[in-house]
Amino acid sequence: MQSETKICKNCKLEFTIVPEDFEFYAKVAVPPPTWCPSCRMQRRMAWRNERAIYRRTCDLCQASIIGMYPALTKFPVYCHSCWWSDKFDPMVYGREYDPNKSFFEQWKDLQNVLPRPEHNNSGNIINSAYTNCAADMKDCYLVFGAQNDEGCMYSHYLNQSKDCLDVLYGSVSEKCYDCFDIERCYSIQYSQSSRNCRDSFFLYDCRNCSDCIGCVGLRNKQFHIFNIPYTKEEYERKKAEFRLDSRRGVESLREKFLSSELYATYPRRLLNGQLNKASTGDYINESENALNCFYAKGLRGCKYVFWAQNMKDSYDYFAFADTDELAYERVSGGYGDYNCKFTEGSWISNYDLEYCGLCYNSKSLFGCIGLRKKEFCILNKQYSAEEYRALTAQIRAQMMAKPYVDEQQREYCYGEFFPLPLSPFPYWDTVAQEHFPLTKEEVLEKGYNWREPIVRSYTVTKEWKDLPSSIAEVPDEIVKETISCEHAVPPVGGCAEQCTVAFRITPAELAFYREMNIPLPTLCYQCRHASRVKTRNPLKLWGRTCAKCSAPIKTSYAPERPEIVYCESCYNAEVA
Repeated sequence: MQSETKICKNCKLEFTIVPEDFEFYAKVAVPPPTWCPSCRMQRRMAWRNERAIYRRTCDLCQASIIGMYPALTKFPVYCHSCWWSDKFDPMVYGREYDPNKSFFEQWKDLQNVLPRPEHNNSGNIINSAYTNCAADMKDCYLVFGAQNDEGCMYSHYLNQSKDCLDVLYGSVSEKCYDCFDIERCYSIQYSQSSRNCRDSFFLYDCRNCSDCIGCVGLRNKQFHIFNIPYTKEEYERKKAEFRLDSRRGVESLREKFLSSELYATYPRRLLNGQLNKASTGDYINESENALNCFYAKGLRGCKYVFWAQNMKDSYDYFAFADTDELAYERVSGGYGDYNCKFTEGSWISNYDLEYCGLCYNSKSLFGCIGLRKKEFCILNKQYSAEEYRALTAQIRAQMMAKPYVDEQQREYCYGEFFPLPLSPFPYWDTVAQEHFPLTKEEVLEKGYNWREPIVRSYTVTKEWKDLPSSIAEVPDEIVKETISCEHAVPPVGGCAEQCTVAFRITPAELAFYREMNIPLPTLCYQCRHASRVKTRNPLKLWGRTCAKCSAPIKTSYAPERPEIVYCESCYNAEVA
């Protein structure tokens, strides 16, 4: 079979389907996609809200809850206890399939009446109410997309970590602050893409280092500053001179580090990761034949996967798979699922699911929402095995013959993920806004869900510019203050980073800053998160050549960017 160039039905740009893609689509029995990979990713991301949380009441028991759906949603929202209790039976909402209506129209009708859980948490959530898309958390606050963490705050995609604050993409780390892409680190600050490091500041791509400041590409080093070795006594003296306990000291060193020739001329690997074979993307590890994949580990034969691990033979996946196989066009799933397609929020030992949401431990479901331990159901109605197979074949054929058409006249046939306008979340609340940002006008023009920014009427008692520079000067009473965010824009507030306008310092947070000698922040947690997001490369690959041997490479560093980018062989020979 030959490669085929298509025009994306959404963005109208060309994309190519190669022979191995056709082989995968045949294996999972779906037609080739009509949207390009980027538009497909955006569509999936618009079905996942990780960071926007709201206070509201449970529509069943009336308890006050903190969840991911704003008030006045079209569907009821239940607290975690009610949704998982015997008080709620999703089969009650089952209905006959109507061959005179499009499938997606009927699925939308089911979604609009069936209760959804307040958040996407699982496992033991102990004293961690302000979390979402999290599992097995203890004493955590405003931590999202995470699992097995304790005592962590203001972090995203953080796993198996303890007492970390303001970390994006971290694992198995402790007492780290303001870091991105770290693993097995202890007490490092303002650092990126480093492993097995401790007691250091402003590291980039370092391994097995301790007591280092402003270093790039070091391996197995101690007492280095800007890659220059010092004695322990010299190192401690110069460290004290930097005054890293003060905001002025930190910002001065940050500017010096990012503008240094060392940082600018250090060769970048074509992708951030290690132990990969025949793979492309960024921030991937221990994977083989993983193409256009990002933030992943242990993939085999996968393509267009973002944030997953231990997957096999799967395409078009986002958040958070583990030991999935034959997955296609899924969001928020995983944990031992097999042959599941077009699902959202469905996970744990599912088999043969199509167009399902919030389904668990189930087999052979089509168009269902909220089912657990069920089999042979369509639109939450029970069928025999023979009836199920016959009707699902009929539905697939009718989806091709009678596609769903949205208000922008976009058609959705069988083989397409759920239409983006059907997402239960406002676009600005979803992960899509972070990677594919749109203005209000663009959201409305495309027919996506919109909500107006929340008008925050906080009474600011402390301006950010009046905060003490040094943590040693901060009084205990700071926890009583409402502090303005440096990015706040009156009167509504809400810069491009969805600023919360003002913020407070919690007692646990203050204790962390004091223990680690960290100056108080001047930005709210949303703006701090946005600043870390800007340090990562985009979810896109470009063709360029290795700066050393001129071999062609695919990398997330755009050709016009100034970084020096090496192929894997040249990087390993010179740096690794």
